[in-house]
Amino acid sequence: MSPKHVVFKKVSRDKSVAVYMAKRDFMDYCDFVDPVDGVILIDPVQLKGKKVYVMLSCTFRYGHQDMDVMGVAFKRDLFMVTRQVYPELQDKEKLTHTKIQQKLLRKLGENAFPFFFEFPDNLPCSVCLQPGPLDVGKKCAVEFEVKAFSGENRDDRIDKQSSVCLSIRKIHFTPEDSKVVPVAETSLELLMSEKPLHVKMSLPKETFYHGEPVKVTVEITNSSSRNVKDISVSVEQVTNIILYSNDKYIKSVAKEETDDTVPSGTSLRKDYTLYPLLAHNKDRRGLALDGRLKHEDTNLASSTIVKQEVLREVQGILVSYKVVVRMMASGTIGSSEVYLEVPFRLMHPKPEAAKESESDDMVFEEFKRAYLKGVVYGDDDESPTEA
Repeated sequence: MSPKHVVFKKVSRDKSVAVYMAKRDFMDYCDFVDPVDGVILIDPVQLKGKKVYVMLSCTFRYGHQDMDVMGVAFKRDLFMVTRQVYPELQDKEKLTHTKIQQKLLRKLGENAFPFFFEFPDNLPCSVCLQPGPLDVGKKCAVEFEVKAFSGENRDDRIDKQSSVCLSIRKIHFTPEDSKVVPVAETSLELLMSEKPLHVKMSLPKETFYHGEPVKVTVEITNSSSRNVKDISVSVEQVTNIILYSNDKYIKSVAKEETDDTVPSGTSLRKDYTLYPLLAHNKDRRGLALDGRLKHEDTNLASSTIVKQEVLREVQGILVSYKVVVRMMASGTIGSSEVYLEVPFRLMHPKPEAAKESESDDMVFEEFKRAYLKGVVYGDDDESPTEA
């Protein structure tokens, strides 16, 4: 027996417009991004001659939706495209790109109309900064929405009674696994030492998956006259917020402080294991997370991968990770900090392709808060209505 399609739907308050979508998470595979597709169902009687439009938008929000200073709202639209779906400007066949759209059109009848969007290359993925325990409402985040609405023309003020607003997510998945083995090393000529201090750090691979431990190998050859102590190894999240300026925030998300020492004339080779998990950082304000989600349902933000040719055009929140080893080289005339770092990627594994059902049977589910798992809706949000 073929499995039934689960299709999410949401209806405007005045029943004039409804949106049907098979998913709300759209995967960015670095060289390809899932297109956004669905079907709009209209009620011509309720529309009263108005047109119907659908819009895909990407917004960088850095404050409450209802906050503004001297008329300037705390958000910026990074991308917005609006298309008319009714009356039709093209044949339905030309706007139908997926099998699920074909099945929905057959199921819903002549008042159903398809829509289809593609993401441009220069958009970041869905990322938010974790609020503090006392913070409420919407905070700093890159958010994506699909909105359907009716009006005399596309520039009319949108009436909430005749519109449907749905949050979606654009999520990074790892590209093909590279053969790169991240390594960094340095030799330091320390004051009053005839021979150098040599430090090397390596990782077994470039890409680690969320929840996977990060194994770090540190090798220290101390030919200097100083003693090495206070060795620590950490995973640091680097968050670049690019809008009107470029602000950078660096936060440790996993750290091991050791009692290991390397006296003068000795060496050390040791493996350390770090666990960069949101579960260990739940109340830390400002950490970058995947999507605008509660900590129990999400993870640390995935590494941002942007095509080199559009890197300068990208705005929003960009995230990267590095492993850092620090130590003190102490002698009779003072101490020197030794620092070494290696970048790596923290990603989701590429999911297995879902089997396409040949059946036209569908299960329609109302959009609820639970279906966009863990989304935090403030009082100002057009949150989905409970069924």
